[in-house]
Amino acid sequence: MKYYVAKPQNSLYRKCQSGFTLIEMSIVLVIVGLIIGAVSIGKDLQRNAEYQKVNSRFVQGWALAYQAYYQKTGIVLGDSASSPTLRVDGADATPGEICGSQLYGFMDAAGIKMPGGRAEGSESFEVYLDSNGNPQQAEVCFQSVAWAIPASTGGTYVARNRNVLVLKSVTPDLAQFIDSQVDGHPDARFGDLRENSQAGVAATTTSQAWSVDNRMKYGETTASNLDESQVAVVTAYYLMEN
Repeated sequence: MKYYVAKPQNSLYRKCQSGFTLIEMSIVLVIVGLIIGAVSIGKDLQRNAEYQKVNSRFVQGWALAYQAYYQKTGIVLGDSASSPTLRVDGADATPGEICGSQLYGFMDAAGIKMPGGRAEGSESFEVYLDSNGNPQQAEVCFQSVAWAIPASTGGTYVARNRNVLVLKSVTPDLAQFIDSQVDGHPDARFGDLRENSQAGVAATTTSQAWSVDNRMKYGETTASNLDESQVAVVTAYYLMEN
């Protein structure tokens, strides 16, 4: 006599014997993609919010403080009250940058409230994170520099002394973000915010890219940026009204 063992026919047995279907795998992949995309977008939004804070609270705050100093004293920072030159540090025989404690001294003497900055006593510094999540420290100074302006002949330029806010140690994407907020021209050559090396070049008549980008790590000008690297930085000039 032969005996036969019947195989279970219930649905639980069939599910145990089968794998994932293509549809189920596709749904999982779509969900994973959405999560990755959401995280990436979240990082971009957070970085843009931080850049907006650096621009509005720090950069524009110092631009307003500079104008307040001029309105209250009638001269630009470091100029001579008796023989004004309309140049920053014009009272000095060899005008240069006004930064740090010297900048604080002028503001305190005139009773001008300074932006918060990094901390008390470090108002001209601001800390932010670059696109790799590494800390960077921007600094504000003021100076009179060569600035290219249109000449009388169309399409040509001449260099003239202009007072600027010097913005040091900003990453390329932060510089371009501030540039687009300031004048809508996110290039290094034209508009009210320019890279320091391009600001006074009268011979350059076309838009120029910033000299470094996010592919480069701090202190280098080649595409050598790693995930853990600090991003390369530039110095920008922001044109002041006086």
